Amino acid sequence: MVVAEISVVPLGTGSASVSRYVADCIRVLQESGLKYEVTAMGTIVEGELDAVLAAARRMHAVPFDAGVKRVVTTIKIDERRDKELSIQGKVAAVARQMGEG
Repeated sequence: MVVAEISVVPLGTGSASVSRYVADCIRVLQESGLKYEVTAMGTIVEGELDAVLAAARRMHAVPFDAGVKRVVTTIKIDERRDKELSIQGKVAAVARQMGEG
């Protein structure tokens, strides 16, 4: 299981707003069945590595399918092999360190 952050940035759209592309990328995740959380600067995805990478590839294609000529996608992957990893677990670990949990 991995936790990944995916950010898809279409370039040269003629608008400063990219929310419509983000929404279309999130639809890809909804269809994938992967657990995800949308944040202000990217989307956190949890699942098996192959499934997460396949979803990232489909998300990367979304702006191209809409006619965009250039897309920059950033993927950060956190994988542990010594214990289970989850979005909720990572957030809880930080909260514990801050004395909140």
